[in-house]
Amino acid sequence: MTTSTSTASDISLTGRKVLVTGGARGLGEAFARALLGAGAQVVISDVLHERGQALAKELGSGAHYLPMDLSDPAAIAAGVNAAAAHMGGLDGLVNNGAITNSGGKVMGDIATDMWDRVMSVNVRGTWLATVAAQPHLAAGGSGRVVNLASDTALWGATNLMAYVASKGAVMAMTRSMARELGPQGITVNAIAPGLTLVEATQYVPQARHDHYRNGRAIERAQMPEDVTEAVLFLLSRGSGFITGQVLPINGGFVMN
Repeated sequence: MTTSTSTASDISLTGRKVLVTGGARGLGEAFARALLGAGAQVVISDVLHERGQALAKELGSGAHYLPMDLSDPAAIAAGVNAAAAHMGGLDGLVNNGAITNSGGKVMGDIATDMWDRVMSVNVRGTWLATVAAQPHLAAGGSGRVVNLASDTALWGATNLMAYVASKGAVMAMTRSMARELGPQGITVNAIAPGLTLVEATQYVPQARHDHYRNGRAIERAQMPEDVTEAVLFLLSRGSGFITGQVLPINGGFVMN
């Protein structure tokens, strides 16, 4: 049996069944590891199939990989339903899957097809994954949805327009979803991480890293583990009266 390399958490999610989209690398991988450390059962989905399969194998029997293309509505519905079938239900959904694609481009240089692809994955994909998960989350009576926004939409990051717009839309959807799904016992919240040191942010220029570091109240680099515990809490039963909220996690770079 493969031994999980997850780290134990102070938050217990024993018995909870959680789907993490975009879970093959970066923050998604960090969420999967943290969830296992908290006692949850996890399905990770992605379009990086070999990497996702290898991660699930490494993490052990509590993790499973399923392919899911967030730009394909049929694939989203099939993937969410397959995840629920594999785990025998669904208690939590982490809408982590996203693409950037507009990084380093001024808004006039963003092609319309690039804009549309970012919106189809980040916004439509988040919406459709939540729609597909809704009946499964409602069945358990304490469903949790955590959407991944970004603090770039809170401070108005430049040269990243399509991504920033998509994450602003995720924040707005979070509030509407919370009102629609609240009567079914489902909470919907979002986190807005700052620039986090993961593989997906390696392209970011050093000047942007310096801008964040110098502007934070906590003056250091942001790591994946700075984000994971908040997600675990929002997936827990203890967060049942918190919904429709956007939580910036960025060391005080943006403060509400």
